[in-house]
Amino acid sequence: MNQEYDMMAHKPIFPLLMKMAIPPMISMLIQSMYNIIDSIFVAKLGEEALTALSLAFPLQNLSLAFSVGLGVAINALIAKSLGASDEKQANYISDHGIFLAILHSLLFVFIGIFLMKPFFLMFTTNPTVLDYAITYGSIVITFGSIIHITIEKMFQATGNMMIPMFLQGIGAIVNIILDPILIFGINGYLEFGVAGAAIATIIGQMTACLLAIILFRKTSRIKVSLKNFKPNAQIIKNIYSIAIPSGVMTSLPSILVALLNSLLATVSQTAIAFFGIYFKLQSFIYMPANGLIQGMRPLISYNYGARHFDRVKKIIKVSIISTAVILCCGTIIFMGLPELVLSWFNATEQLLEIGIIGLRVISPCFILSTMGVVISGVFESLGKGRQSLTISLLRQFIITLPLAYILLKVIGLNGIWLSFVIAEGIASVIAVILIKKELHNFKVD
Repeated sequence: MNQEYDMMAHKPIFPLLMKMAIPPMISMLIQSMYNIIDSIFVAKLGEEALTALSLAFPLQNLSLAFSVGLGVAINALIAKSLGASDEKQANYISDHGIFLAILHSLLFVFIGIFLMKPFFLMFTTNPTVLDYAITYGSIVITFGSIIHITIEKMFQATGNMMIPMFLQGIGAIVNIILDPILIFGINGYLEFGVAGAAIATIIGQMTACLLAIILFRKTSRIKVSLKNFKPNAQIIKNIYSIAIPSGVMTSLPSILVALLNSLLATVSQTAIAFFGIYFKLQSFIYMPANGLIQGMRPLISYNYGARHFDRVKKIIKVSIISTAVILCCGTIIFMGLPELVLSWFNATEQLLEIGIIGLRVISPCFILSTMGVVISGVFESLGKGRQSLTISLLRQFIITLPLAYILLKVIGLNGIWLSFVIAEGIASVIAVILIKKELHNFKVD
């Protein structure tokens, strides 16, 4: 353990950051593949099916936000208990984590049964799109991956980053194999259409979840047992004090997509279909960047706590450069290869007409968001949740929504895509101002 701490304090920053970041980068990249793979195969059923998945995406992401928020909280509290050599408390917190994950899963069963149709009716009256959306959403939302993600975060709390990466890989592979089989069938059998995409996703997630439970019981130093379990109000309060802010930040894209879909519905169903494609593709770019931020956080937290302020500044600088390289690739791909990207989704002529210009207009978002993405993570590492939340709200909510509404009226559909670019630019400028103020307060040893 002392060698590990010495490594965090003295090892060259770039290789150390890569060692910490690569497993979560790969894990999150794989996670983003679920929605993209479903959309690629479902697009072959037609634009109405693709639009349905775009409408279901916010609810699917909301389920993920609940999962990640709870998982981050459990991770932090378990790691804190293990750091204090209190394994009994770590086990007790783990019991609460599984208990709350089950309750959250039941909540989404309720959403799937009672709230799915009213939600989709807010965005479409097309009976085919509505039927596809309800079919896909009721399966994916009701049988989400909350328990699976909670267990993954428990692994990470003990320093095990490889097993979660392995589990995500297994789930994605199962999904890729089953998608064409269950959507299109084999010799007339197992042809479920849109429902098949949802079933393939759930089987992939459940396979990963089952393996997670088995590996957790066999390899983890943490033990979970709900036998004679009694919930503790203070522990639940501690969990939600972390889970709610984290969940809110993670759910912002879901809320944004839902509200922008209501704007796009006034233009066309094709616009909704394109926006769904964009949002799934952009997650494929941002997930590795977010994985890098996951690797950065403990390094900054440790060195900040050790008062190695000069090293904290170097970690921030290296993280910004590394993240910029990743996000620059997104800008280049969206700017230079929009036709190729859209061809993966069997794009119609109308979808190509909207999408090619749309991807090029929105492409600067990636490189412009570098400072906002990294600095938001830096503030989380420093325990400055208010500043981090401020940057995230500016990037994904406060500026984008009103600006999209105004620019849609002024310059049409492309105004919505332009609002993302402007929001990222403004948020990055404010992020730089906030971090400069924070770093000015550092006293280098």
